[in-house]
Amino acid sequence: MAAVPPASTSWWGMYSSGVDSREKLVEAMAELMWERGYSATSPRAVRELSGVGQGSMYHYFPTKRDLGLAALNHNCQVQLDSWKTALKDLEDPLEILSAYLTLPRDPLKGCRVGRMAQDKAVVADDGLREPVAEAFARLREMLVVVIGAARSQGRLPADLEPDHLARTMVAVVQGGYVLAMAEQDRAPYDEACQGALELLRVAAGTAGATPGSDGSASS
Repeated sequence: MAAVPPASTSWWGMYSSGVDSREKLVEAMAELMWERGYSATSPRAVRELSGVGQGSMYHYFPTKRDLGLAALNHNCQVQLDSWKTALKDLEDPLEILSAYLTLPRDPLKGCRVGRMAQDKAVVADDGLREPVAEAFARLREMLVVVIGAARSQGRLPADLEPDHLARTMVAVVQGGYVLAMAEQDRAPYDEACQGALELLRVAAGTAGATPGSDGSASS
């Protein structure tokens, strides 16, 4: 019986190595884009962080835009998954809304998705902008469902428009990031989220309910 070649020289080893290289490139680009933005991230910086050579890089991604699009999709999916994971074990709709506002975040680093909406090169390219817009649309849809459930249960006023509140909650968090980064202080972010929690309590109070939250914006 012929000896089986070691994994590193078998077709599976070569395939696995290729997949690893591609993933390393995407993850490196995603991290650098989060830190620096798309425009300020160079292919050389990606190669240095990923440890992948130039030949392999251009084999998988002939242009910076190709790599940037893959990284944008990666970052958007990571962000969506983190939102879902953090909220999946909660059942009370008001607790879910409060938890969204108090998720652990680093406002001085910014949002993986939101920072891309401030990059002129991303906004100017419909293909690059689409994953960003889609991620926010999916988040908004998640919140609309929760807000609708709270309204149906009589926990929020019947005349409250779920889509409007969902957009407001997303805008508060994203705006809090911008204020915190502008002042290099997380306090504006925490205060913005606290204000949104207080408004949510007022809305719930008019419907005879109170959000189940400790009322503090998490670090």
